[in-house]
Amino acid sequence: MTKPPTALGVTEVVLRDGNQSLLATRLKLDDILPIASDLDDIGYSSIESWGGATFDACIRFLNEDPWDRLRELKKAMPKTPQQMLLRGQNLLGYRHYADDVVEKFISHAAANGIDIFRVFDALNDTRNLKTSILAIRRCGKHAQGTIAYTTSPVHTMQLWLDTARRIEDSGAHSLCIKDMAGLLTPYAGFELVSKLKEALDIPIHLHCHATTGLSTATIIKCIEAGVDNVDTSISSMSMKSSHTATETVASMLEGTTKDPGLDWKKLETVATYFRKVRTKYAEYEGSLRGVDARILSSQIPGGMLTNMESQLRQQGAEYRLDEVLAEVPKVREDFGFAPLVTPTSQIIGSQAILNVLTGQRYKIISREAAGLLRGEYGTTPAPVNRHLLERVTANGDAIIDNRPADQLKPEISKLSAELFAKSPTGEKKGKTGIIDDLLTYALLPQSAVEYFKSR
Repeated sequence: MTKPPTALGVTEVVLRDGNQSLLATRLKLDDILPIASDLDDIGYSSIESWGGATFDACIRFLNEDPWDRLRELKKAMPKTPQQMLLRGQNLLGYRHYADDVVEKFISHAAANGIDIFRVFDALNDTRNLKTSILAIRRCGKHAQGTIAYTTSPVHTMQLWLDTARRIEDSGAHSLCIKDMAGLLTPYAGFELVSKLKEALDIPIHLHCHATTGLSTATIIKCIEAGVDNVDTSISSMSMKSSHTATETVASMLEGTTKDPGLDWKKLETVATYFRKVRTKYAEYEGSLRGVDARILSSQIPGGMLTNMESQLRQQGAEYRLDEVLAEVPKVREDFGFAPLVTPTSQIIGSQAILNVLTGQRYKIISREAAGLLRGEYGTTPAPVNRHLLERVTANGDAIIDNRPADQLKPEISKLSAELFAKSPTGEKKGKTGIIDDLLTYALLPQSAVEYFKSR
């Protein structure tokens, strides 16, 4: 059956963000492949299957090659566009990479199965998106630019519209509103989507986490405002810090012109499958059992909440979670109201933990936090705390006010020589395998070398 032109597009996120938010990204490829053909038959506009924390988790925890994983997923789901989350100039690592690394990574990901690249910058500094968007376009793939949604005194409607226009002007094929903490309220969502539809010529996509209990109502109001596509997660891997259930959205729209036309029998099969699989990973689930309204003030995204609990548990201080949640907004204000999304969420969250556990605010400032203050990751939405900036530049470290990647020389040749010296990759035959290993090493050098040895 041909879908009406007004039908809503649905992106299934169970293989990436649903898994990342609920199961600490521990879902193994062996538990995906048996259900992949059913996912491929449902009728999704795309399936988010790679990127985000999956790359890191593959080599640190799962003993899987992330590139092999991508190729296997593409082979198993050939009909549905495969989508990934990319952190702009950070790629899938935790620092900015030189342009040649960004370009090589994107071309290799495109060649090995990625059709849609959702590109975001943690600070919404659009200078950090341009290299990625241009590289994606050169590969003939879909470049989806992103605004990382947050609230603060400086995040006004005009700021969002100006940022969105810059993203469209940079060449993005579509725009995603990335509501990583579930902060977008229904009526604010309606207004934002309405104004974006007036201001832009490209489609609008909505990504909403369920942590605060707002996501389903926000989705329906954004659909009324004309949003073109939404992210959902299959019901047995939905809600909590994940996303509204796929079946919920499909049911709300059934019989309307917005009906996404998904295969209900296949949805039931997939939901039943993941209901069983999820029990295998119970040890990785966080403590959240319903809605966490604390997130409305702390703004902590779904994936960050479980990681923060884990960090505190390792320190024997899980009982101090409420103190850390109260500290996060104070640190965030000092850091220029940066949105909390990788890597800024980890930087600000870890700094909040340091402040609480040491009993003194900023007794220790982490190296990454100092870099964020100095502009190493880009321009923050508001000026950072002046006293903290003076502290981290007292030893002569400069403030960076241009595009951070402009400070970086080409890295591919240097990284290739380093990799060969540390871990010859003779067991990976052929050019593809060598590029796999080079890019894995480029992003996560320490973890990569350990993985190569164990492999």
